Amino acid sequence: MTRTIGARRAPGRTRLLAAAVALPLLVTLAACSSSADAEEPAGGSDLAEAAEKAGLEVNTTADQDRIHTTESAEAIALLPDAYQDVDTLTVSVSAYVAPLAFLADDEKTPIGNETDIAQLIGDALGKKIEWEVKAWADWPLALQSGDVDASISNITVTEERKELYDFASYRVDQLGWLTRADSDLESITEPADIAGLTVAVGSGTNQEKILLAWDEQNKAAGLEPVTVEYFENDGDTILALQSGRIDVSFGPNATAAYKVRVSPDEFKVVGTLNGGWPNTAQIAAATLKGNGLSAAFTAALNHAIEDGSYAKVLERWGLQDEAIEKSEENPPGLPKTE
Repeated sequence: MTRTIGARRAPGRTRLLAAAVALPLLVTLAACSSSADAEEPAGGSDLAEAAEKAGLEVNTTADQDRIHTTESAEAIALLPDAYQDVDTLTVSVSAYVAPLAFLADDEKTPIGNETDIAQLIGDALGKKIEWEVKAWADWPLALQSGDVDASISNITVTEERKELYDFASYRVDQLGWLTRADSDLESITEPADIAGLTVAVGSGTNQEKILLAWDEQNKAAGLEPVTVEYFENDGDTILALQSGRIDVSFGPNATAAYKVRVSPDEFKVVGTLNGGWPNTAQIAAATLKGNGLSAAFTAALNHAIEDGSYAKVLERWGLQDEAIEKSEENPPGLPKTE
């Protein structure tokens, strides 16, 4: 079965984001870890007709025919001894919303950009990948408990997280301000632009830290404070936006831009921001600190970058504008907040 992301369709031939390849999700619209965009499977959406008109169709069956890379002797040699003879790596993903990760038609198989990145890492390391679907907020516990070997779930590198986890970067972190198409908001580029607004954000996320920092700047300047609304999943956030309960949602630009692309009459992105503001940050695969996997993961990703399979994965999901030139082990992260 082929269905537009977020909706079921009658049986038909598979087309892999044909329009998104020609016109990336992020083009002209100028992602970070988010629990506001987490935990919500993408099934049963009213965006089906709009998405079909936009040509954003993707193979959403459990049989993904994923993009693969070859084994990398260099990456395999970097595996710690404890993993040399292990056949399978267990990776947690948060199957919440397209195009990052969501559930296939069988309602149990996670698919999307994050699962495809995990596949490339597994291929390069000569390992099978077993996906564990976890709520986004649960990825730290999953790693600490040993339930999974890695988490690939739109996680931003931060200096605080680096105290407990190691990282291998694979995407630029971009955030987007999503609002209704009929909103009077035209542009959000600086703190003053959000003064007095009601903004939805995910608790414990980097976008929350940025939002609160902007709000503090506004209050120090005598501007109206922001009203912050917290939501547990993307569906509730969008309902609040459509009903006028919130003015804008602040989260990963990949998901925001997707909504705009498939339903431009309902939504618009009025600004983007790097998730490391005022610096830059990257999205990365997370592993338990000191277990030795991050070096092997970084080499595996660079192998995929070099042979072009990495670019094909991002192109498949319309995320070309978030591509990196080289994976880094534990790159500079979002600074700690006092």
